[in-house]
Amino acid sequence: MLPNQNNFILWVEDNGIGIKPEYHDKIFGVFERLHGVESYPGTGIGLAMVRKGVERINGQCGVDSELGKGSKFWIQLQPV
Repeated sequence: MLPNQNNFILWVEDNGIGIKPEYHDKIFGVFERLHGVESYPGTGIGLAMVRKGVERINGQCGVDSELGKGSKFWIQLQPV
C-alpha cells in the first residue's frame, strides 16, 4: 500500500533501547525475540499478531528505530 492522503497512520513510540535495522522485519515473526526472557518478559507473539491482523484488513505495519533512542511502530490502514 502506498501512503496517500486517504490512509490512516497510527504511530506508537517508546524511548527504549532501539532495534538494529537488520532486525526490523524479524521482530514481526512468531516467537521471534531479540533478547532472552530474563532480560525482557514476553512470548514473542505480540507483534506477529499485530502484523497478521493489520494485513487481514489490507493494511501494513512496521517500525522505525534508532539504537539508544527508541522505536516508532506504525500501522497504516485504508479507509473503508
